[in-house]
Amino acid sequence: MLSLYRRYADAILAVLPANRLLALDVLRGLTITAMILVNNPGSWSYVYAPFRHAEWHGWTLTDLIFPFFIVIVGISLQLSLQRQSTVAKAVVIKQAALRSIKLVALGLFLALFYYNFRDPAYSYIEQKLLTLRWLGVLQRIGLVYFFTVLIVLYCGSRGRIGWLLGLCALYLAGIWYLPYADAQGNQFSGLLLYGNSFAAWLDHSVLGANHVYYRSATPFAFDPEGLLSTLPAIASCLSGVLIAQWLQAERSLAEKIRGLLLCGVVAVWLAELWHFSLPINKSLWTPSFVLLSSGYCAIALAACLWLCDVKRWRRWSAPFVVFGANAILFFMFAGLAARALMMLSVGEASLQSWLFSALYQPLFGDYNGSLAFALSFLLLSYLLMHWCYKRGYIFKV
Repeated sequence: MLSLYRRYADAILAVLPANRLLALDVLRGLTITAMILVNNPGSWSYVYAPFRHAEWHGWTLTDLIFPFFIVIVGISLQLSLQRQSTVAKAVVIKQAALRSIKLVALGLFLALFYYNFRDPAYSYIEQKLLTLRWLGVLQRIGLVYFFTVLIVLYCGSRGRIGWLLGLCALYLAGIWYLPYADAQGNQFSGLLLYGNSFAAWLDHSVLGANHVYYRSATPFAFDPEGLLSTLPAIASCLSGVLIAQWLQAERSLAEKIRGLLLCGVVAVWLAELWHFSLPINKSLWTPSFVLLSSGYCAIALAACLWLCDVKRWRRWSAPFVVFGANAILFFMFAGLAARALMMLSVGEASLQSWLFSALYQPLFGDYNGSLAFALSFLLLSYLLMHWCYKRGYIFKV
Protein backbone atom coordinates (compact mmCIF):
# COMPACT_ATOMS: atom_id res chain seq x y z
CA MET A 1 0.00 0.00 0.00
CA LEU A 2 2.81 2.41 0.91
CA SER A 3 4.65 1.71 -2.31
CA LEU A 4 1.46 2.35 -4.30
CA TYR A 5 1.03 5.71 -2.61
CA ARG A 6 4.66 6.60 -3.31
CA ARG A 7 4.21 5.91 -7.03
CA TYR A 8 0.94 7.83 -7.00
CA ALA A 9 2.49 10.83 -5.20
CA ASP A 10 5.51 10.86 -7.51
CA ALA A 11 3.19 10.90 -10.53
CA ILE A 12 1.24 13.85 -9.10
CA LEU A 13 4.33 15.88 -8.26
CA ALA A 14 6.13 15.05 -11.51
CA VAL A 15 3.77 17.17 -13.61
CA LEU A 16 4.39 20.33 -11.59
CA PRO A 17 6.38 22.96 -13.53
CA ALA A 18 9.95 23.32 -12.30
CA ASN A 19 9.45 27.00 -11.40
CA ARG A 20 6.42 26.36 -9.18
CA LEU A 21 6.72 27.09 -5.47
CA LEU A 22 5.55 23.72 -4.17
CA ALA A 23 5.18 24.95 -0.58
CA LEU A 24 2.68 27.60 -1.70
CA ASP A 25 0.66 25.05 -3.72
CA VAL A 26 0.60 22.78 -0.68
CA LEU A 27 -0.47 25.56 1.67
CA ARG A 28 -3.24 26.57 -0.73
CA GLY A 29 -4.37 22.95 -0.91
CA LEU A 30 -4.33 22.57 2.86
CA THR A 31 -6.34 25.78 3.22
CA ILE A 32 -9.06 24.91 0.71
CA THR A 33 -9.24 21.37 2.12
CA ALA A 34 -9.82 22.76 5.61
CA MET A 35 -12.41 25.20 4.25
CA ILE A 36 -14.46 22.45 2.63
CA LEU A 37 -14.09 20.18 5.66
CA VAL A 38 -15.52 22.71 8.13
CA ASN A 39 -18.25 23.83 5.71
CA ASN A 40 -19.79 20.38 5.23
CA PRO A 41 -20.52 18.57 8.51
CA GLY A 42 -23.17 15.89 8.63
CA SER A 43 -25.14 18.06 11.04
CA TRP A 44 -24.48 21.59 12.28
CA SER A 45 -25.81 20.45 15.64
CA TYR A 46 -22.81 18.16 16.09
CA VAL A 47 -19.57 19.94 15.27
CA TYR A 48 -16.40 19.74 17.36
CA ALA A 49 -15.29 23.09 18.78
CA PRO A 50 -12.14 23.52 16.62
CA PHE A 51 -14.34 23.19 13.50
CA ARG A 52 -16.61 26.05 14.60
CA HIS A 53 -16.04 29.77 14.30
CA ALA A 54 -15.63 31.77 17.48
CA GLU A 55 -19.00 33.00 18.69
CA TRP A 56 -17.80 36.62 18.54
CA HIS A 57 -14.48 37.91 19.92
CA GLY A 58 -11.55 35.49 19.91
CA TRP A 59 -10.65 32.87 17.38
CA THR A 60 -10.53 29.19 16.56
CA LEU A 61 -8.51 27.31 13.95
CA THR A 62 -11.52 27.58 11.64
CA ASP A 63 -11.34 31.38 11.80
CA LEU A 64 -7.87 31.28 10.25
CA ILE A 65 -8.93 29.45 7.07
CA PHE A 66 -10.42 32.29 5.02
CA PRO A 67 -7.72 34.87 5.87
CA PHE A 68 -5.09 32.27 4.97
CA PHE A 69 -6.66 32.10 1.53
CA ILE A 70 -6.65 35.90 1.25
CA VAL A 71 -2.96 36.05 2.21
CA ILE A 72 -2.18 33.30 -0.32
CA VAL A 73 -3.97 35.36 -2.99
CA GLY A 74 -1.55 38.19 -2.20
CA ILE A 75 1.49 35.91 -2.39
CA SER A 76 0.36 34.42 -5.72
CA LEU A 77 -0.49 37.87 -7.08
CA GLN A 78 3.00 39.24 -6.42
CA LEU A 79 4.70 36.17 -7.91
CA SER A 80 2.46 36.39 -10.97
CA LEU A 81 2.92 40.14 -11.50
CA GLN A 82 6.70 39.79 -11.42
CA ARG A 83 6.45 37.28 -14.27
CA GLN A 84 4.33 39.84 -16.16
CA SER A 85 6.67 42.77 -15.53
CA THR A 86 6.86 43.57 -19.26
CA VAL A 87 3.06 43.62 -19.71
CA ALA A 88 1.43 47.06 -19.88
CA LYS A 89 -0.34 48.14 -16.69
CA ALA A 90 -3.58 48.79 -18.56
CA VAL A 91 -3.61 45.18 -19.76
CA VAL A 92 -2.94 43.84 -16.25
CA ILE A 93 -5.73 46.02 -14.80
CA LYS A 94 -8.15 44.86 -17.48
CA GLN A 95 -7.31 41.23 -16.74
CA ALA A 96 -7.66 41.82 -12.99
CA ALA A 97 -11.03 43.54 -13.44
CA LEU A 98 -12.30 40.66 -15.56
CA ARG A 99 -11.10 38.11 -13.01
CA SER A 100 -12.71 40.06 -10.20
CA ILE A 101 -16.03 40.26 -12.06
CA LYS A 102 -15.95 36.52 -12.69
CA LEU A 103 -15.32 35.78 -9.01
CA VAL A 104 -18.18 38.05 -7.94
CA ALA A 105 -20.47 36.45 -10.53
CA LEU A 106 -19.56 32.95 -9.33
CA GLY A 107 -20.30 33.99 -5.75
CA LEU A 108 -23.70 35.35 -6.73
CA PHE A 109 -24.44 32.17 -8.69
CA LEU A 110 -23.70 30.07 -5.61
CA ALA A 111 -25.96 32.31 -3.53
CA LEU A 112 -28.81 31.80 -6.00
CA PHE A 113 -28.33 28.04 -6.43
CA TYR A 114 -31.02 26.73 -4.11
CA TYR A 115 -34.66 25.70 -4.27
CA ASN A 116 -36.74 24.22 -1.47
CA PHE A 117 -38.60 21.41 -3.26
CA ARG A 118 -40.06 20.12 0.03
CA ASP A 119 -42.10 23.27 0.63
CA PRO A 120 -44.99 23.66 -1.86
CA ALA A 121 -45.38 27.28 -0.76
CA TYR A 122 -41.74 28.13 -1.46
CA SER A 123 -41.31 31.14 -3.73
CA TYR A 124 -37.90 31.34 -5.37
CA ILE A 125 -38.42 34.95 -6.38
CA GLU A 126 -39.49 36.17 -2.97
CA GLN A 127 -37.40 33.93 -0.73
CA LYS A 128 -34.21 33.75 -2.76
CA LEU A 129 -33.96 36.24 -5.63
CA LEU A 130 -35.37 39.24 -3.75
CA THR A 131 -33.35 38.39 -0.64
CA LEU A 132 -30.08 37.68 -2.43
CA ARG A 133 -26.99 37.98 -0.23
CA TRP A 134 -24.83 40.40 -2.17
CA LEU A 135 -21.51 39.62 -0.53
CA GLY A 136 -19.73 36.37 0.33
CA VAL A 137 -16.44 34.50 0.16
CA LEU A 138 -15.86 34.68 -3.61
CA GLN A 139 -17.16 38.24 -3.80
CA ARG A 140 -14.68 39.29 -1.13
CA ILE A 141 -11.80 37.53 -2.90
CA GLY A 142 -12.75 39.28 -6.15
CA LEU A 143 -12.90 42.76 -4.62
CA VAL A 144 -9.76 42.31 -2.53
CA TYR A 145 -7.84 40.92 -5.49
CA PHE A 146 -8.68 43.84 -7.79
CA PHE A 147 -7.82 46.61 -5.34
CA THR A 148 -4.62 44.83 -4.30
CA VAL A 149 -3.55 44.63 -7.95
CA LEU A 150 -3.98 48.41 -8.28
CA ILE A 151 -1.90 49.05 -5.16
CA VAL A 152 0.86 46.66 -6.22
CA LEU A 153 1.05 48.10 -9.74
CA TYR A 154 1.41 51.71 -8.65
CA CYS A 155 3.28 51.44 -5.33
CA GLY A 156 6.67 50.18 -4.28
CA SER A 157 7.43 48.38 -1.04
CA ARG A 158 7.04 51.48 1.13
CA GLY A 159 3.81 52.41 -0.58
CA ARG A 160 2.41 48.93 -0.06
CA ILE A 161 3.27 49.03 3.63
CA GLY A 162 1.71 52.48 3.79
CA TRP A 163 -1.50 51.22 2.20
CA LEU A 164 -1.61 48.24 4.56
CA LEU A 165 -1.30 50.47 7.61
CA GLY A 166 -3.51 53.18 6.14
CA LEU A 167 -6.38 50.81 5.36
CA CYS A 168 -6.27 49.46 8.90
CA ALA A 169 -6.15 53.01 10.30
CA LEU A 170 -9.07 54.09 8.12
CA TYR A 171 -11.07 51.10 9.31
CA LEU A 172 -10.30 51.89 12.95
CA ALA A 173 -11.21 55.54 12.48
CA GLY A 174 -14.62 54.49 11.18
CA ILE A 175 -15.26 51.75 13.71
CA TRP A 176 -14.14 53.82 16.71
CA TYR A 177 -15.11 57.41 15.96
CA LEU A 178 -17.90 57.69 13.37
CA PRO A 179 -21.34 58.08 15.02
CA TYR A 180 -24.39 56.20 13.81
CA ALA A 181 -28.00 55.78 14.92
CA ASP A 182 -30.70 53.10 14.90
CA ALA A 183 -34.27 53.45 13.71
CA GLN A 184 -35.34 54.85 17.10
CA GLY A 185 -32.74 57.60 16.94
CA ASN A 186 -30.40 56.11 19.55
CA GLN A 187 -26.85 57.32 18.92
CA PHE A 188 -23.85 54.96 19.04
CA SER A 189 -20.10 55.19 18.51
CA GLY A 190 -17.10 52.96 19.00
CA LEU A 191 -18.99 49.71 19.69
CA LEU A 192 -17.78 46.27 18.58
CA LEU A 193 -20.89 44.29 19.46
CA TYR A 194 -22.74 41.63 17.48
CA GLY A 195 -25.17 43.65 15.38
CA ASN A 196 -24.04 46.96 16.82
CA SER A 197 -20.95 48.49 15.27
CA PHE A 198 -20.32 51.05 12.58
CA ALA A 199 -19.54 48.17 10.20
CA ALA A 200 -22.91 46.56 10.95
CA TRP A 201 -24.73 49.88 10.55
CA LEU A 202 -23.06 50.43 7.16
CA ASP A 203 -24.07 46.97 5.88
CA HIS A 204 -27.61 47.43 7.18
CA SER A 205 -27.94 50.87 5.60
CA VAL A 206 -26.31 50.19 2.23
CA LEU A 207 -26.97 46.50 1.53
CA GLY A 208 -30.26 46.14 3.39
CA ALA A 209 -31.25 43.78 6.18
CA ASN A 210 -32.52 41.13 3.73
CA HIS A 211 -29.29 40.96 1.73
CA VAL A 212 -26.71 40.09 4.39
CA TYR A 213 -25.72 36.90 6.22
CA TYR A 214 -26.74 37.83 9.77
CA ARG A 215 -30.25 39.03 8.98
CA SER A 216 -31.62 38.56 12.48
CA ALA A 217 -28.89 40.59 14.21
CA THR A 218 -30.13 43.60 16.12
CA PRO A 219 -30.24 46.53 15.91
CA PHE A 220 -28.36 46.17 12.62
CA ALA A 221 -28.22 43.18 10.29
CA PHE A 222 -24.72 42.74 8.88
CA ASP A 223 -22.42 40.56 6.81
CA PRO A 224 -19.14 38.94 7.91
CA GLU A 225 -17.84 39.75 4.42
CA GLY A 226 -19.26 43.26 4.71
CA LEU A 227 -18.35 46.63 3.25
CA LEU A 228 -16.13 48.21 5.90
CA SER A 229 -14.26 45.01 6.73
CA THR A 230 -13.17 44.79 3.09
CA LEU A 231 -10.56 47.45 3.93
CA PRO A 232 -8.59 45.33 6.43
CA ALA A 233 -9.16 42.29 4.17
CA ILE A 234 -7.19 44.15 1.48
CA ALA A 235 -4.54 44.72 4.15
CA SER A 236 -4.43 40.93 4.68
CA CYS A 237 -3.84 40.46 0.96
CA LEU A 238 -1.08 43.08 1.03
CA SER A 239 0.60 41.15 3.83
CA GLY A 240 0.75 38.25 1.38
CA VAL A 241 2.35 40.54 -1.20
CA LEU A 242 5.04 41.49 1.33
CA ILE A 243 5.62 37.82 2.17
CA ALA A 244 6.13 37.11 -1.54
CA GLN A 245 8.62 39.98 -1.80
CA TRP A 246 10.59 38.44 1.06
CA LEU A 247 10.62 35.13 -0.79
CA GLN A 248 11.78 36.83 -3.99
CA ALA A 249 14.73 38.56 -2.33
CA GLU A 250 18.32 37.39 -2.84
CA ARG A 251 18.61 35.37 0.35
CA SER A 252 19.22 31.75 1.15
CA LEU A 253 16.24 29.50 1.68
CA ALA A 254 17.22 29.06 5.33
CA GLU A 255 17.21 32.85 5.84
CA LYS A 256 13.80 33.14 4.19
CA ILE A 257 12.33 30.44 6.41
CA ARG A 258 13.82 31.97 9.56
CA GLY A 259 12.53 35.39 8.56
CA LEU A 260 9.01 34.10 7.94
CA LEU A 261 9.02 32.22 11.22
CA LEU A 262 10.32 35.18 13.21
CA CYS A 263 7.88 37.67 11.66
CA GLY A 264 5.02 35.22 12.11
CA VAL A 265 5.74 34.60 15.79
CA VAL A 266 6.14 38.33 16.51
CA ALA A 267 2.91 39.14 14.63
CA VAL A 268 0.93 36.53 16.55
CA TRP A 269 2.38 37.69 19.87
CA LEU A 270 1.55 41.36 19.11
CA ALA A 271 -1.96 40.43 17.96
CA GLU A 272 -2.66 38.55 21.18
CA LEU A 273 -1.45 41.56 23.19
CA TRP A 274 -3.55 43.91 21.04
CA HIS A 275 -6.57 41.70 21.66
CA PHE A 276 -6.96 43.28 25.12
CA SER A 277 -7.73 46.69 23.56
CA LEU A 278 -8.84 45.71 20.03
CA PRO A 279 -10.49 42.27 20.06
CA ILE A 280 -9.50 39.67 17.50
CA ASN A 281 -12.71 39.21 15.53
CA LYS A 282 -13.13 37.49 12.16
CA SER A 283 -16.62 38.78 11.41
CA LEU A 284 -15.42 42.36 11.86
CA TRP A 285 -11.98 41.49 10.38
CA THR A 286 -10.31 43.74 12.92
CA PRO A 287 -6.67 44.80 12.32
CA SER A 288 -5.65 42.61 15.27
CA PHE A 289 -7.22 39.71 13.34
CA VAL A 290 -5.23 40.75 10.25
CA LEU A 291 -2.03 40.63 12.29
CA LEU A 292 -2.87 37.28 13.90
CA SER A 293 -3.97 35.47 10.73
CA SER A 294 -1.13 36.84 8.59
CA GLY A 295 1.34 35.82 11.29
CA TYR A 296 0.05 32.28 11.44
CA CYS A 297 0.01 32.08 7.63
CA ALA A 298 3.69 33.09 7.55
CA ILE A 299 4.46 30.38 10.12
CA ALA A 300 2.51 27.79 8.11
CA LEU A 301 4.31 28.74 4.90
CA ALA A 302 7.66 28.51 6.68
CA ALA A 303 6.72 25.00 7.85
CA CYS A 304 5.74 23.95 4.31
CA LEU A 305 9.00 25.35 2.90
CA TRP A 306 11.01 23.48 5.52
CA LEU A 307 9.21 20.19 4.88
CA CYS A 308 9.09 20.41 1.08
CA ASP A 309 12.32 22.21 0.16
CA VAL A 310 14.72 21.65 3.07
CA LYS A 311 13.85 18.15 4.25
CA ARG A 312 12.56 17.21 0.77
CA TRP A 313 9.60 15.37 2.31
CA ARG A 314 7.15 15.90 -0.54
CA ARG A 315 5.06 12.80 -1.08
CA TRP A 316 2.68 13.62 1.79
CA SER A 317 1.72 16.82 -0.05
CA ALA A 318 0.37 15.20 -3.24
CA PRO A 319 -3.36 15.26 -2.28
CA PHE A 320 -3.09 18.91 -1.27
CA VAL A 321 -1.38 19.78 -4.55
CA VAL A 322 -4.38 18.26 -6.34
CA PHE A 323 -6.83 20.29 -4.27
CA GLY A 324 -4.77 23.47 -4.46
CA ALA A 325 -4.34 23.33 -8.22
CA ASN A 326 -8.10 23.63 -8.69
CA ALA A 327 -9.05 25.61 -5.59
CA ILE A 328 -11.85 27.65 -7.20
CA LEU A 329 -13.32 24.62 -8.98
CA PHE A 330 -13.11 22.67 -5.71
CA PHE A 331 -14.90 25.46 -3.85
CA MET A 332 -17.60 25.75 -6.53
CA PHE A 333 -18.16 21.98 -6.74
CA ALA A 334 -18.37 21.68 -2.96
CA GLY A 335 -20.83 24.56 -2.76
CA LEU A 336 -23.08 23.16 -5.50
CA ALA A 337 -22.90 19.60 -4.17
CA ALA A 338 -23.74 20.70 -0.64
CA ARG A 339 -26.76 22.63 -1.89
CA ALA A 340 -27.86 19.69 -4.03
CA LEU A 341 -27.76 17.44 -0.95
CA MET A 342 -30.01 19.93 0.81
CA MET A 343 -32.43 20.24 -2.13
CA LEU A 344 -32.86 16.53 -2.90
CA SER A 345 -35.32 14.74 -0.64
CA VAL A 346 -35.78 11.34 0.91
CA GLY A 347 -39.26 11.35 2.34
CA GLU A 348 -39.71 14.51 4.40
CA ALA A 349 -35.97 14.99 4.98
CA SER A 350 -33.20 16.35 2.80
CA LEU A 351 -30.78 13.82 1.32
CA GLN A 352 -28.00 15.13 3.56
CA SER A 353 -30.10 14.84 6.70
CA TRP A 354 -31.23 11.36 5.71
CA LEU A 355 -27.68 10.16 5.00
CA PHE A 356 -26.46 11.46 8.33
CA SER A 357 -29.30 10.08 10.43
CA ALA A 358 -29.64 6.74 8.59
CA LEU A 359 -25.98 5.92 7.96
CA TYR A 360 -23.33 8.04 9.69
CA GLN A 361 -25.02 8.69 13.03
CA PRO A 362 -25.84 5.02 13.76
CA LEU A 363 -22.33 3.90 12.74
CA PHE A 364 -20.18 6.59 14.34
CA GLY A 365 -22.35 8.52 16.77
CA ASP A 366 -23.29 12.19 16.79
CA TYR A 367 -20.03 14.15 16.58
CA ASN A 368 -17.89 11.47 14.96
CA GLY A 369 -20.69 10.76 12.50
CA SER A 370 -20.88 14.43 11.55
CA LEU A 371 -17.11 14.50 11.04
CA ALA A 372 -17.18 11.21 9.09
CA PHE A 373 -19.78 12.72 6.74
CA ALA A 374 -17.49 15.72 6.12
CA LEU A 375 -14.53 13.42 5.45
CA SER A 376 -16.61 11.34 3.03
CA PHE A 377 -17.65 14.54 1.24
CA LEU A 378 -13.97 15.47 1.03
CA LEU A 379 -12.98 12.05 -0.35
CA LEU A 380 -15.62 12.15 -3.09
CA SER A 381 -14.53 15.69 -3.97
CA TYR A 382 -10.93 14.47 -4.22
CA LEU A 383 -11.87 11.82 -6.77
CA LEU A 384 -13.28 14.52 -9.05
CA MET A 385 -10.36 16.92 -8.46
CA HIS A 386 -7.89 14.10 -9.13
CA TRP A 387 -9.66 13.28 -12.40
CA CYS A 388 -9.40 16.95 -13.45
CA TYR A 389 -5.74 17.16 -12.40
CA LYS A 390 -4.73 14.04 -14.34
CA ARG A 391 -6.34 15.43 -17.48
CA GLY A 392 -4.81 18.86 -17.05
CA TYR A 393 -8.13 20.58 -16.53
CA ILE A 394 -7.46 23.58 -14.29
CA PHE A 395 -10.37 25.98 -13.83
CA LYS A 396 -9.08 29.55 -13.88
CA VAL A 397 -11.02 32.78 -13.67
